[in-house]
Order: sequence, then structure tokens, then C-alpha cells
Amino acid sequence: MAGQFPFRPRPQVQGNNQNNNQQRDARGRRPVQENPHRINDEITAPQVRVVGENVEPNLVLPIKEAIRLADEMELDLIEISPKAEPPVCRIADYQKFLYQQKKKAKEIKAKQVKVVIKEIRFGPQTDDHDYNFKLKHAENFLKEGAKVKAYVFFRGRSIVFKEQGEILLLRFANDLEEIARVELMPKLDGKKMNMILAPKSKK
Repeated sequence: MAGQFPFRPRPQVQGNNQNNNQQRDARGRRPVQENPHRINDEITAPQVRVVGENVEPNLVLPIKEAIRLADEMELDLIEISPKAEPPVCRIADYQKFLYQQKKKAKEIKAKQVKVVIKEIRFGPQTDDHDYNFKLKHAENFLKEGAKVKAYVFFRGRSIVFKEQGEILLLRFANDLEEIARVELMPKLDGKKMNMILAPKSKK
């Protein structure tokens, strides 16, 4: 009929609580309690900035008109930046929007590199056999992408050999220079002298 709006009227919420969590609209959209965003009639701002496919740039509308526009496109109005002035709302299918957000978060998490640090312990007077054994372990750790924290532990009065411990760690770094870079130079911390090596990036 001429003069009527070309969209389906939204069903009224039944019962005493106008935010009844069990209510769904005609397209079976989620109840309020399951939504991480405010959508459609849940949005309280008097006007919003509308974005989305087939939406003109910098479009600001009264909330009722924004909801009407989303309804005409048979999509949802999703509040994505509630603290903006005015709040930003995207017109999209809410289920697809949620799926894309979860997929993006999963991809970001997968790209986050977990840093593994392996420890190699020396005494201030480590012999060559023990040194070479630990050098081989460090090479394997670095090739696997882990960082290596090498340290010399000074027991009792052996702290007088701290210079010897520093020389040992610098030798260790030098022997691994083809596959590792020094991230922390030898540094005395209590009874330990620590050095951290990180794998060199592959070209």
C-alpha cells in the first residue's frame, strides 16, 4: 500500500520485562544475554554513525532510521564502537559478524610466538668436555627457535672467579655467533652471571 514503509515491522517483546532474554526476532536472532554487542533495538544512542557494505561514507542517522535501514537490507545494526561520538554501528548479518570476529581473534592468537627460554648452567671452572656437551645442546635449542639463557653459578668463595666466568660466557657466545646473537651481555646477578642468546632470524 502506498505510503507504508517497505520493511517488516519488528515483533514486540512479550511479558513484563521488555528485555526478556528469551525473546528472538522474526529472523531468529540471538537473545540479549548472549550478545557481546548491543544490536538493533538494544542500542540506546539517539543517533549513530553507520558503516557497512553499500552504505554511504560518513552517514550519521537517528537510531530509528539506522535500524530501519538495516531492516530494509534484512541485516542487523551492530554497535561496534559505543564510546565514539556518535557511536559507530555496522550493518551486517550478526551471526556472520561474530564468526568473522572469532576467526580473526584465532588467527591473531596463532601468530603470537611463544618465547621459549632454555637454560645452560656452567661452573666457573667448567672443563672442555662439559663445555662442548653444553655447546651442542645450546645449538639444538637455538635451531629449534628457543632462546638460551647461559649462566655461570658461583658457589661459595668461587665468586672470586667472576672474570673467568665472564670469559667463559663470551667464548660461548663467540662459538655460537653463526646461529645466535647476544641479547643480554654477561651480567652478574647475585651468585649468577647471566647471558641471553637469541636465534638469528633466517634470511
